[in-house]
Amino acid sequence: MLRIAVPNKGSLSGPAAEMLHEAGYRQRKDPKELVLVDPENQVEFFFLRPRDIAVYVGSGRLDIGITGRDLLLDSASDAEEVLALGFGGSTFRFARPVGSAVSDVQGLEGLRIATSYTGLVEQHLAERGVKATVTKLDGAVETAVQLGVADVIADVVETGTSLRNAGLEIFGEPILVSDAVVIRPKGAGEDSGVEQFLRRLQGVLVARRYVLMDYDIRAEHVTAAVALTPGLESPTVSPLHTEGWVAVRSMVLRKEAQRIMDGLWGIGARAILVTNIHACRL
Repeated sequence: MLRIAVPNKGSLSGPAAEMLHEAGYRQRKDPKELVLVDPENQVEFFFLRPRDIAVYVGSGRLDIGITGRDLLLDSASDAEEVLALGFGGSTFRFARPVGSAVSDVQGLEGLRIATSYTGLVEQHLAERGVKATVTKLDGAVETAVQLGVADVIADVVETGTSLRNAGLEIFGEPILVSDAVVIRPKGAGEDSGVEQFLRRLQGVLVARRYVLMDYDIRAEHVTAAVALTPGLESPTVSPLHTEGWVAVRSMVLRKEAQRIMDGLWGIGARAILVTNIHACRL
């Protein structure tokens, strides 16, 4: 039975559960439930703190897990990313007091940095030959400068409102752009259960990005129409009962669907329909 770690709370928990549900897996109804067995899919889910998931997976105790890229790298565990999931996006940045002379990572030499991600920050500094004192805080990192614990901070930045309220501003290049990812132990061999799990999630990702487009068009305009809707490999073209007309079916990017419909209408396509894709295998 495949053993999978899932975030038990936080910003990754809800989207992860939703994606797993779309992929056909059972999910817990009680947020206090720590283990859930899905016998039909031969899967056992373990609901863990997002920060701990990489450690459990890297140890080999669990076969696969969902966590943040930032948490994976910060853990320095023997786990590796195998699939980005397209949610839970965040940017990890340095922030300084407004008016500070520090402008880039080199300016951090000899300073005190407060963060919840000591491993990530220390690795970033070491790669650039910068020596600084890195202090670990578990929360409210933005108050560290005001309370005299640090000269600058490194933290996840979304809107930047909390930083501005604390009299801080971001500087330099991002330390990391993070995302929710699937991880597994480094060097793990082939596993049919893991491969099936990844195929299901990839199917959900594709279904979210694409829609199915159907339309009718005169045969002499098919070449122009197919140029607008090439599909992933090639669209399906079928003759209609009315001579000289064909029906075309193709997958198109959801975000481009309206523009494509405008183009098809312009070259004579009619009965243009767009349908959501709930699941797929490619």
